Amino acid sequence: MGKGVLVDIPRCIGCGSCTVACKLWNDRAFDENNPAFAEKPIMCSENWTTVDIRRVEKDGEEVLRFVKMQCLHCIEPACLVSCFSKALQRTPEGAVTYNPRLCAGCRYCMLACAVNIPRYEWQKVLPNVTKCQMCHMRMQNGDAPACVSVCPTQAMTFDSRENVMDKARNIIDASGGGYVDYIYGEKELGGTNWVYVSDVPFEQIGFKTIEHHGLSSNPTSYYLKGFHSWVKRILGGGLVLFAGLYFYTSRRNKILEEQGKNEKA
Repeated sequence: MGKGVLVDIPRCIGCGSCTVACKLWNDRAFDENNPAFAEKPIMCSENWTTVDIRRVEKDGEEVLRFVKMQCLHCIEPACLVSCFSKALQRTPEGAVTYNPRLCAGCRYCMLACAVNIPRYEWQKVLPNVTKCQMCHMRMQNGDAPACVSVCPTQAMTFDSRENVMDKARNIIDASGGGYVDYIYGEKELGGTNWVYVSDVPFEQIGFKTIEHHGLSSNPTSYYLKGFHSWVKRILGGGLVLFAGLYFYTSRRNKILEEQGKNEKA
């Protein structure tokens, strides 16, 4: 399963350092029209990490919760399974990465993602699909992703996924009921490498859940079995059809040309 990150939502103070670190490390532009840190932030081609400011009720009072979101890096990624050009790959460390040189621009990955993470650079002449790549080059060197490394309250923990899951369970057990007895990402989509713990229900802070939104506990790739074979059959059938039409049209035009020459003679 590789590495994982635990996000302890109540520990986040909303400083926004993670969104800045993400942009600096990945060379993403700052865009005032598409804020990465806001109430209802915009996940776009320049924002790979967002922090959503949420106002929720807890113990009869309104409280603020800051919800960091990025690609969840599924253990069995649907985007990877849907990509027939192999532009998306999963590293041994668990990061789901994107290689623009292999991308065919079909955008099937965007359709396959159940949590709507991949974005397209519509504004560019030569666009790419973009998303968080979990700073996989840092991970290869044993370092935490840039967003994790700058968190001043240690709201995020980077470790093996097994250790991350153990820490999440320990936090919940030690809270004495103060935290929701649920680890988000343990079951969702077959399991993800980014997991969350919270003191308020996840559906109240913008998460798609199995119980309230019908999010599957099976990996989305489970439903995409045979997808590539069907795509290849469709493409292959289309090529055969167009080749047949081409040869038919060429032959027909050649016959008409010969008939025209004979009539002139």
